[in-house]
Amino acid sequence: MPDEPDSLARLFQGNYPMRRSTLIIPCFNEESRFPVEPFLQSVHESHGPDLILVDDGSRDGTRSVLNRVAEQCPTRIQVLPLSRNQGKAEAVRQGCLWAFSRGAETVGYWDADLATPLSELTRFREALNRQPSLELVIGSRIPLLGHAIHKDPLRHGMGRIIAGSIAWVLGHGVYDTQCGAKLFRNSPAMRAVFAMPFLTRWLFDVEILARLIVMSRTKLVPSLEKIVLELPLLRWDHIGGSKVKPSDFFKAFVDLARIHKHTLGQHAAFPISESPSIGWRPAA
Repeated sequence: MPDEPDSLARLFQGNYPMRRSTLIIPCFNEESRFPVEPFLQSVHESHGPDLILVDDGSRDGTRSVLNRVAEQCPTRIQVLPLSRNQGKAEAVRQGCLWAFSRGAETVGYWDADLATPLSELTRFREALNRQPSLELVIGSRIPLLGHAIHKDPLRHGMGRIIAGSIAWVLGHGVYDTQCGAKLFRNSPAMRAVFAMPFLTRWLFDVEILARLIVMSRTKLVPSLEKIVLELPLLRWDHIGGSKVKPSDFFKAFVDLARIHKHTLGQHAAFPISESPSIGWRPAA
């Protein structure tokens, strides 16, 4: 599977007009879980983004399901097939590289189960429009009064333990790095963040913040507080059938240690280029 944006673009046939916003939706073995009808209804109601459905080398009938979905809305939905399974981080990264290269103004990623409704995207875009200094808006599943946030109690408890560790590693009190709803600008800084593969398959959300922190050390970007906004979601629904296993809870701490050493352990940042192929190279 090619990794460069120009090569990825050749996977799509014809002239595909890029809208202002593009969302990347990674999918792996989703044949029995992909919410076809609710998904299409949400797309038609959202009147907004293009959607890139990335099939991460699925071994079931996911590709056929995604192709059928795309056929129902060919002007807004495209399928990006990866030749082998590479994990959520790389599936998202490949989709972002393609969207960056095609000129989308804002790019983001969303979970395929639509635990975060597509209708929330409007609030993400409004936040970026209100604050020109922002690079990244991340959804936050904070259970506030008047917000419909429905979580699995066990996973919520485990998540809060991991969140505390993440905040310690990053040195910033981020409430919810792992919410599967993010939107960011197609800017030199964010293209640099996504230019090279991530160290981990699942904690790449933390790596995104870590890479921005490294850039801020030499003033290539302002501090994290000025360029990242946590946006409390109005609605989030726990969807059963998650691929996250109890063992992943323990792997998360190993991955955090890798991020702390190989990404945050870097003291020299790198130049930001206008080219989407700029490289980020973690420390050895």
